[in-house]
Amino acid sequence: MLKVVKFGGSSLSDATQVKKVFNIVTSDPSRKFVVVSAPGKRNSSDTKVTDMLIKLAEKALAYEDVTHQLNLILQRFQDITAGLGMSDDIIRVILQDLVSRLNSDKSIKERFLDNLKAAGEDNCAKLVAQYINSQGFKATYVSPKDVGLLLTSEFGNAQILPVSYQNLKVLNSYEGIVIFPGFFGYSVNQEVVTLPRGGSDVTGAILAASLDCDLYENFTDVDYIYTVNPNIVSNPLPIDHLTFKEMRELSYAGFSVFHEEALTPVYYKFTHVNIKNTNNPAAPGTMIHQQVNENRKHSITGISGDKGFSTINIRKYLMNREIGFGRKVLQMLEEESIPYEHSPSGIDDISIIIRSKYLNEQIEDKLICRIKNELKAEEVSIIHNQALVMIVGEKCLDDSNTLHKCSEALCESGIVIKMLNQGSSKLSIMVGIADADFEKAIRCLYNKFFME
Repeated sequence: MLKVVKFGGSSLSDATQVKKVFNIVTSDPSRKFVVVSAPGKRNSSDTKVTDMLIKLAEKALAYEDVTHQLNLILQRFQDITAGLGMSDDIIRVILQDLVSRLNSDKSIKERFLDNLKAAGEDNCAKLVAQYINSQGFKATYVSPKDVGLLLTSEFGNAQILPVSYQNLKVLNSYEGIVIFPGFFGYSVNQEVVTLPRGGSDVTGAILAASLDCDLYENFTDVDYIYTVNPNIVSNPLPIDHLTFKEMRELSYAGFSVFHEEALTPVYYKFTHVNIKNTNNPAAPGTMIHQQVNENRKHSITGISGDKGFSTINIRKYLMNREIGFGRKVLQMLEEESIPYEHSPSGIDDISIIIRSKYLNEQIEDKLICRIKNELKAEEVSIIHNQALVMIVGEKCLDDSNTLHKCSEALCESGIVIKMLNQGSSKLSIMVGIADADFEKAIRCLYNKFFME
């Protein structure tokens, strides 16, 4: 068996965590390919190295003194190396790398920012590789540039170029343990470009798909993926098995354990994914695969959700007879660089749900004016402070009671349903509610589906 193993920021936050990573990797010879994130928070009040690097980049772009911020970042790495009993050689390498990035071209803000952000994963990979070697195991740091991990030139939101899958096969020729930085790659112009935040999950999946690995192990700080957010419901039931489709729906709707785009590369390769806990590696974790587990006790797999949505409500008499109406509305959003999430509709009305972060007062006024004037809509309004809750399960809609139980639970808790959408995939039910009712809704739905 051959495995790709990815460790998140919490798994690399300090020397104690790095030692755990070392023990996990060296305990299993099949864990040949290791993808690392930048060091994360050591406690709830701490700052992630990536966020420290972003602040460093912003100071440099403003031509402010960066000495203090640079020293804070170096101190994080020094604390790790000191705790591991390593020499300062790696710190000198990291300092030289950071100074080089700070002195790079600042003419394109996004390019400079990506170059600095990538330093967290890149230097963490160098540190981990050197530590493993110091313990008598052979490990090699490999740069994405050297093996052709090519991404689109979308700074901060890059996507993989298909040629990368073939390029990365060269990693099979490396001896020992390969330590690979997550989160970034290179454009065809050899510029550093980063994936969206959480992109190290995606890097791990890309490697697993490229190298035809049998298993992609994603180590984080929880024993399982749970049926609901444990920060909202105490001690929720764990999920032993779920499908790629279910995980994709739950990740999209707010589950932060696994990046929502990370399943795409392994989905088409039928590679299994195992979510495990660095702090408790003996726990079996959650297995993600193609097939539905027929022995499930519940009709649904999990409940997820997110706040921060807005709804554009449009009404026009005989809208359903007007060819191209919906397309024209979506084109207006496209021209404002606003992606839409969902679009439930009736015969004379349509609602467009988008994330509120894409709106401001100026954009709202412009959209309302255009829809009224260009499409002759009778009513246009934008409602804020909306939340979406997803009830997810491959077979949830095979149970005729699912929709009834959902509406009953919310009604019993006095929660007004503002939107209800059942996807054609029969995989999920989406409910729109007020932000203020979000956590209450999650709890009452969990009790209805999993505790009764």
